[in-house]
Amino acid sequence: MTVVLETFDLKTKAYCDIINITSQVQEAIRKSGLMNGIVNVHVAGSTGAISTVEYEPGLVQHDIEELLEKITPYKKDYAHHKTWHDYNGAGHLRSFLLKTSQTFPFHKGKLILGTWQQIIFVENDEKPRHRKIFMTIIAE
Repeated sequence: MTVVLETFDLKTKAYCDIINITSQVQEAIRKSGLMNGIVNVHVAGSTGAISTVEYEPGLVQHDIEELLEKITPYKKDYAHHKTWHDYNGAGHLRSFLLKTSQTFPFHKGKLILGTWQQIIFVENDEKPRHRKIFMTIIAE
C-alpha cells in the first residue's frame, strides 16, 4: 500500500463561501501517479467543511446558504461567543454538521463522482481565512 500526502491553499471569503475544489483533488491524484484507491480530503480547522454538491449557481449561491442559515443562523447569540469572546459559533456548528473531511474513491487515476457531483469546500467562519487543504491518497 502506498500513502501520499498532498496539500493546497485556499483564500476564502467570510460567511458561507463555497468553493469547487474538484480539480485540485483530481490534480493531486494525477500527480501521485496512483491509479486505484481512495483520497481523504481534509481541512485542518473547526470552521471549514468538505462536502459534495451539484456545483451550480442557484444551489451554491442561494439554497445551501439559506438552508444553513435556517439551521444555524450567524446572528444568534451562541454560548461559544461567551466562552471565547468571538462570534463564530455558527461556523463551528456548521462544520460539526457538514464535517471537516470526506473520502472519495478513484479508479484508473480518476475520481469516481456522479455526473454533476463536485467536491466543495465551505467556509463557515465569520471572517475571510487562509485555509490549507490536505489530501491523503491511499492506493495499492
